[in-house]
Amino acid sequence: MSRKTTLTIITIAVLLTVTLFYGTYQASSQSGAWGTGHESIGTVLEVIALVKTRHYYQPVSTLELLKGYVTTGTINGMLRHALDDPYTRHMDALAFENMMNTTTGVYGGIGLSVGIVDDRVTVVSPIKGTPGERAGLRRGDKIVAIDGKDTTFMTLDEAVSLMRGPADTEIDLTIQRGEETFEVHIVREMINVVSVPEYRIVDEEYRIGYVEMTSFSERTYEELVQALAELDAQGQRALILDLRHNPGGTLSSALKVVDEFVSGAPLLYLEDKEGNRTPFESTVEGTRQPIPMVVLINGGSASASEIVSGALQDNGLATLVGTTTFGKGLVQSLYPLRDGSALTVTEQGYLTSGGKDINGVGIEPDIVVEVTLEEEEAIYLGEAEFDPQLEKALEVLRSQL
Repeated sequence: MSRKTTLTIITIAVLLTVTLFYGTYQASSQSGAWGTGHESIGTVLEVIALVKTRHYYQPVSTLELLKGYVTTGTINGMLRHALDDPYTRHMDALAFENMMNTTTGVYGGIGLSVGIVDDRVTVVSPIKGTPGERAGLRRGDKIVAIDGKDTTFMTLDEAVSLMRGPADTEIDLTIQRGEETFEVHIVREMINVVSVPEYRIVDEEYRIGYVEMTSFSERTYEELVQALAELDAQGQRALILDLRHNPGGTLSSALKVVDEFVSGAPLLYLEDKEGNRTPFESTVEGTRQPIPMVVLINGGSASASEIVSGALQDNGLATLVGTTTFGKGLVQSLYPLRDGSALTVTEQGYLTSGGKDINGVGIEPDIVVEVTLEEEEAIYLGEAEFDPQLEKALEVLRSQL
């Protein structure tokens, strides 16, 4: 998949706290190309006030906002017209609820991370052990219809709302894979996303630990600490942290993870529209003693994953192996509105611990190890006989022990 491909990213902050999501949702009705089409004028004006007078990180024309609303008739149409920013968007009450559920990692659905790729709802990755993965859905599959509703011009919020639902209810997806189009019937389940699904000693002789981290939710830090404690008890002398395909999550979770390893340096910097930088300082208490470490990254590592990998690289605590990360360096905040809906607004940029602006660029690995899309998919699904990126990580750590 080309890095030039347009992938809509979702980044939120809950109740005026900052949260980061790589543009995926892990997955009520479609009622328009841009939004619900039933927003009140009061909500429209409330959105304009938030965007124009207080929060958006670039200058905004009130006239362009109003022209956008007159032209499209919806708030999201207005925002797209005036801002050209996929991260600033309006969510109806159901989409807002879905997003809040995503941060906890528990929801009813089919277990897909989806994004907007080339203007189509696209599977970014199926979550292991979920109905979507068992149905054979793959990264790159285009979801062209959900229960017969065409997804052309459908927003990500709408698509996720349609795919979410109570356990034991049914859903039909129309999938395009290359030149082939076919139907997939799936029964929803309660999805309980574990941020650290796997950890183990991968090299008994050198006592090299391995931790896979697939998201950054409210539970991630505690799961990581438990995994590291168990690996330490087994004599861990070096660590591989696998952030491949990790689309991000809450900023607070990312900062806790960074603070577990980094001391004596900022965890990251937030930068406002005037260029003023605010550091998030690390704490010494509880910081782990450094051991040889490799972080695995790829183009699916984004946002919170980039904060962590960037901080570890900038402070010389880890060698990064794999391919360039996605490049998500903007921060949004979420503002609940009076009618029960919500607005996410791009307010700031962030820079890594070492002051690097990675937005649109990504983080380059210290050691590049390319794999094909087919190899990448097999590695993600645990079906690969050989993982060249993991093998390179082991080689690096063995040389340091």
